[in-house]
Amino acid sequence: MNKTAPSEFYRLFLIEKLPEPLTPASSHLQLFDNYIDGTRLRLRKIRDPYTKTWTWALQQHIRVDGDHGISKLSEIHLDEAEYEIFSRFEGREIRKNRYFHEVDQVSFTFDAYLGALFGLCTARVDFDSDARMEAFMPPPFAIFEVSGDEFFNGEQLVTKLFSDIREHVARIGSIAPPPGETADE
Repeated sequence: MNKTAPSEFYRLFLIEKLPEPLTPASSHLQLFDNYIDGTRLRLRKIRDPYTKTWTWALQQHIRVDGDHGISKLSEIHLDEAEYEIFSRFEGREIRKNRYFHEVDQVSFTFDAYLGALFGLCTARVDFDSDARMEAFMPPPFAIFEVSGDEFFNGEQLVTKLFSDIREHVARIGSIAPPPGETADE
C-alpha cells in the first residue's frame, strides 16, 4: 500500500471562455468544494448531471513547488452517510462545472466557476513527469499561466469574488511577458 500521495505535475492557465466546440451545455461534472477553515482539507461532492449520480470525498491538496504546478493530492472516498458526518466541518464553498476535452492531442480539464467566481475559467493539463510539464507549450486560448500563483489555489479562491480575480489579473498582466516569451529569455 502506498502511504504517500503521488506527485501531480500540471500547468494551469486562465482562459476567457470554454474553447470551441465546448459550450456550457456540453457534457460536464458539477463540483462542490467546501474548504474546512484552519486546515488544508476540503470536502468534495461531484454530481454527474446526466446520470444524477454523486461521488463524495475528503481531500488534502498540498503544493510541493511554489513556482510550478507540482502538488500532492490525498483522497479518501466517502459514502453519503460518511460525507454527512464530515459536513458539519464544511467551510466556504466553491462551485464549478468541469469539462474534459482534447485539443491538439492533449487532454485538458476545463473549469468554469459559478457563484461569486462566475466568469473565471481555467484550463489544466496534467503530465506524467516534470520534464514533460516544463516542455509543454501553452495553448493559443491561454491568457496567462497561473500554475505557481497561490492566488489561484482553491483555499485562496474560496475567499474571493470575481472582481478580486479581475484586479489580480490586471496586476499579473502588467508584469507578464508577451505570449511566446518567458521571463528567462
